[in-house]
Amino acid sequence: MKYTKELEQMTCVGKCTEHGAAPIPQEGSFEAVKSVDKISGFSHSVGTCGLKQGACKLSLNIKNGIVEEALIETIGCTGMTQSAAMAAEILPGKTLLEALNTDLVCDAINVAMREFFLAMAYGRTQTAYSKDGLAIGSGLEDLGKGLRSQIGTVYGTNAKGPRYLELTEGYVSRIALDEKDRIIGYKYINIAKMIEALESGKTSAEALEAASGTTGRYKDAVRTIDPRKE
Repeated sequence: MKYTKELEQMTCVGKCTEHGAAPIPQEGSFEAVKSVDKISGFSHSVGTCGLKQGACKLSLNIKNGIVEEALIETIGCTGMTQSAAMAAEILPGKTLLEALNTDLVCDAINVAMREFFLAMAYGRTQTAYSKDGLAIGSGLEDLGKGLRSQIGTVYGTNAKGPRYLELTEGYVSRIALDEKDRIIGYKYINIAKMIEALESGKTSAEALEAASGTTGRYKDAVRTIDPRKE
């Protein structure tokens, strides 16, 4: 390390106090974290690409600075799904710092990783006050039964009004309208349940019936319409 001549000639002034790293909450305890391998926790972050064309939700389970579990959910961009597939291979086993400095191909995933790092570094995690955090595999619980992301797709125009296309329950096949053509319910198909039924040996008709359901006042509808065609 080199010093300038001017600095070398200066008088050394002592410090009155020595402030170390501030403790942060993580997995049920407060610790003064001075290195990446001291960071643990499970949390989420969301990022968007430069064009705001798509978004990524990133869920990571960090134990002693190592990414032990990664859940990558993307929406809005076809190429982003391919980047997510790569990220699922790249992230596990990396240190938190390595993960931050790894090119995850998609800007949205990179931004989500950056924001996640900040949350971890400052102790703003889902498991900040949970003793020992969450077990590896907990990320799958975010997906629920059927292991599918919670996705909502709704479209609307000033000329023709709203169209529910897909909600938490599943693919919306019919929307129910009252006497004033207002939505009062919908019929849906749970794709995950349908696949499970097909794999169990049921016919396509039986699987479709088993995976279908309604919500709201669907039975009180004056009429129903296909939100994609009518």
